[in-house]
Amino acid sequence: MSDKQLSLSRAEQALENGSVEEAVQILKRLLQEQADNNDAKALLGEALVEIGRLEEAVTILEDVAGQLPEEFDLQYDLGDVYFELDRPDDACRVYENILSSDPSQTDARVSLGLIRFHQERLEEAEKCYRQALEQDPSSAFALLSLGDVCFATKRSAEARKCFEKALELEPDDPQGHFNLAEYHYDSGDLKAAEKYCRRAVTLDPDFSFAYLTMGNICLDQEQVQESIQCFKEFLKRETSPASQEICAEVSALIEGLLQNLNVLL
Repeated sequence: MSDKQLSLSRAEQALENGSVEEAVQILKRLLQEQADNNDAKALLGEALVEIGRLEEAVTILEDVAGQLPEEFDLQYDLGDVYFELDRPDDACRVYENILSSDPSQTDARVSLGLIRFHQERLEEAEKCYRQALEQDPSSAFALLSLGDVCFATKRSAEARKCFEKALELEPDDPQGHFNLAEYHYDSGDLKAAEKYCRRAVTLDPDFSFAYLTMGNICLDQEQVQESIQCFKEFLKRETSPASQEICAEVSALIEGLLQNLNVLL
């Protein structure tokens, strides 16, 4: 095994072990010696995203994705980081380029819909999701996204069907469990909401928004200390710049709950 391959292997192992900062340092040293190593760049971009250093990640991903336009995984990674950085036009350009290269890429169509959804252009979002499902009726990603539109437009029964169908297709998808938790929470069924939310966290212990919903569920059941812990777990994991406002609100909520607890004590 060459020194290059050994370094890449060490970085991959570090990522698998959760030692992301170590992986970043290994890859940066490798790139100092081999600046044109696209495998190292791709892995570095992935590692930087994982620890929330999105501004650094986007520079790396722009470079390597531009050199390897046929590598759709890299293109998706770049589009997703643009989306996280609140650069929707850049994200749309990436997803549209993917579709231009390969119209069968239904995930790119769904990703375009997600941008429209977050821009509150719900009809356009729904059109993207339904087009994706016409191409691939078994796309759990498209079903979950369509369910979100239905949920947002007060079509609860249709939303539930979408979420349940997605979960049938991918029973170990934490997002499917989370969406059903949100549905049941909105419907007032706290026990069902808690069941699905706990399952989402079990499947993905770093699912930040599942902790947020779990905190709300506990708070509604007057389990104040557990709700505070869930909110803290949310803040520990949620690093997206787009979530700064909600993180500030959660921090203020924790402070208020702690003050109330101190008064009671």
